[in-house]
Amino acid sequence: MKVIFAGTPPFSAPALEALVNAGHEINLVLTKPDRPGGRGMRNIPSAVKLLAEKYGFAVQQPESLKRTGVEAMLTEVAADIMVVVAYGLILPPSVLNLPKFGCLNIHASLLPRWRGAAPIERAILAGDRETGISIMQMDQGLDTGAVLLQHPIPISENDTTETVRERLSKLGAACILEVLTSIEQGATNAFPQNDEEATYAAKIDKSEAEIDWRSDAEQIGRLVRAFNPYPGAYSRIRDISMKIWQASIKRDAKGEPGEILAIVPGGIVVASGDGGVVLEIVQKSGAKRLPADQFLLGHPLQRGDRFECRHD
Repeated sequence: MKVIFAGTPPFSAPALEALVNAGHEINLVLTKPDRPGGRGMRNIPSAVKLLAEKYGFAVQQPESLKRTGVEAMLTEVAADIMVVVAYGLILPPSVLNLPKFGCLNIHASLLPRWRGAAPIERAILAGDRETGISIMQMDQGLDTGAVLLQHPIPISENDTTETVRERLSKLGAACILEVLTSIEQGATNAFPQNDEEATYAAKIDKSEAEIDWRSDAEQIGRLVRAFNPYPGAYSRIRDISMKIWQASIKRDAKGEPGEILAIVPGGIVVASGDGGVVLEIVQKSGAKRLPADQFLLGHPLQRGDRFECRHD
């Protein structure tokens, strides 16, 4: 099929690679403009742009698809379909209807659960036992279109957003190929979403990552996993801002929320509102991630010290 591909972050790249390997014709790649980053704040191309340039595909990076000339450019491509994966720009109605078979989105949840920008993080925060990929026919709503294919995967107690995202990126690539084959064969079977069952996955705000030690241990554990790799769950102690990248639950711990109850091999036991949390991999602001044992060599925290609670 003649394909326009729209995507930006590393999550999108496996789908583009899969389309190429399956023999589909990539006529145009859309990705967000290069953004400044790194120590030198130089413009950094997206993962999708780098992959597209590797294959020599035409790349366009409009700030908006509503800009003058964009619709004409897409019309000229005369694509059979547009595949959209974490692109980051809104597709106006005029663009949605341009390709012969419309626009398909690879979405990282089991729609209608977790429509929106941060479905993986929200699923982990909510304690969901599973998530998955939905291939959706895009319409004017926010992830409201008919679903052509879904494939679930479990979320384990040790999964982070990073580990789930990696699995879903590969799964999404496989699922889009399956759907395109069904379209070519005229065998698609789309089903509408039940709006009454919809939940919204709002964009992550950094302020959400601050740990409230009055929360129960399970919720703090989910927070740590959901905000790994971004923005990183954090708290403060002795004027130190500390990110927590790995933690486990200690259900029988008792103490005042935020209080260090013990220093044990491999961790720092901190009381929560119900039970406790063992901090295993931590990071001081501006420093490297370290196992708790190594962190303590330079920052000798001790029993009785207390992390700040939000709103203290």
